[in-house]
Amino acid sequence: MTLSRRTLLKGLGAGALIGVAGCKARIDARTDPLILNAASAEAPLLGEIEAGTPVWAYNGSVPGPTLRAPRGGQIAARLENGLEQPTSIHWHGVRLANAMDGVVGMTQDAVEPGAGFDYRFMCPDAGTYWYHSHNRSWEQVARGLYGVLIVEDEEPAPVDREITLTLDDWRLDAGGAIHESFGALHDWAHGGRMGDWITVNGGPPGDIALRAGERVRLRVLNVATARIFAIAVEGHAAQVASIDGFAVAPFAPEESVLIGPGQRVDFVLDATGEPGARYGLMDDAYDDAQPISFFAYSDEPPLRDQFDDGVPRLGERRAPGTLDLSEPLAGDLVMEGGAMGGMAQAMLGGEMKGMRELARAGRVWALNGVAGDLDKPLLSAKRGRTVVVNMVNDSAWPHVMHLHGHHFTVLTIDGAPAHGAGEIWRDGHLMMPRSRATIAFQATNPGKWYFHCHMLGHQAGGMRTWIEVA
Repeated sequence: MTLSRRTLLKGLGAGALIGVAGCKARIDARTDPLILNAASAEAPLLGEIEAGTPVWAYNGSVPGPTLRAPRGGQIAARLENGLEQPTSIHWHGVRLANAMDGVVGMTQDAVEPGAGFDYRFMCPDAGTYWYHSHNRSWEQVARGLYGVLIVEDEEPAPVDREITLTLDDWRLDAGGAIHESFGALHDWAHGGRMGDWITVNGGPPGDIALRAGERVRLRVLNVATARIFAIAVEGHAAQVASIDGFAVAPFAPEESVLIGPGQRVDFVLDATGEPGARYGLMDDAYDDAQPISFFAYSDEPPLRDQFDDGVPRLGERRAPGTLDLSEPLAGDLVMEGGAMGGMAQAMLGGEMKGMRELARAGRVWALNGVAGDLDKPLLSAKRGRTVVVNMVNDSAWPHVMHLHGHHFTVLTIDGAPAHGAGEIWRDGHLMMPRSRATIAFQATNPGKWYFHCHMLGHQAGGMRTWIEVA
């Protein structure tokens, strides 16, 4: 029988209890580095009662170990490559030293099979981050090479506990194995490699334990290679308190919250439901709202009868730089290509190529007319300079533009002031088709910083460039 998300949900009753996102490993710089072994493994994507699905994983689990470090603390981890492909690790969203960024061909060489690489860097910002492969990421991430990285607040958050949810989708064949259709040009030219099986923390939809009257920090990460999630909690007004690791003035969204690939949102969830009740964790990004898991209340009496009015900010509260918009270094970034895009030609290898030649080379996207060449940066900025990038999505598909090594603020969307301009900081921005956005950041971190679409097939197909900070 062909597996489908709808088939699963139709028969989903009181599901299995959803576990934490991998084992937890607290990093202590005084000890030997934590070993992250990338190798083949089996994961219970279909549930514990089914045969495990062959995956690639860190330390045998999907997600890999959840790493925790204090704000200002150090991560020391050694990647050991047990795969048959070269690999690397990118520490997504962390404003780290450039040599530790994990971008093959830009900040490090690929780690060959049987070899290793030591990553050691400081974590300047509290918040929710993650790590994943950055070589052939369109395949290696889709096979399971990712994990959660949490940088702890200096003061404990005023919540009763926290729950971490990593959302992913998988393209499985009729037997439940990962479909070997990696690198399909049709996927890359459209929305990316979309799966038909949703997992939460590496398993099928199930129950997330909750007690009435408790206040929970809900860390939600989208680790899919292409799928956008639109998240809401049925019957609850979960408030957004952090985006991409940085605290925001808490707000209750009127609709579900869009979370693109690579993005993270922390919610404050006040458990106002009744003991014994179940409420769906809803996703309506592509269809009518469907539950991808359930919050299942215990029969215990409520922990408290009412909540304080004030909802706390969660994550890093200090802005990652200052902006001087009087004379910024400004540049444009135009996204072209893909199916129904109308791109006729682009530069590749220093020559102008037509679409047929580009397609044969696997390049169906371009930024500023260049189909993925990395010989020149988009911009070169002196350290401390304010940088403004005017982005235009001149295509029929959404894109999540992700900047390494920095966080930026979105100033405008389609010419209108963006919500939280100058106050909300993020490392990725979801661009809708035929839309425009202007972002700004202070170039505080020296090095060559990758800037690309985090729909990972789009990145491989040409949507990549870089920014140099001298």
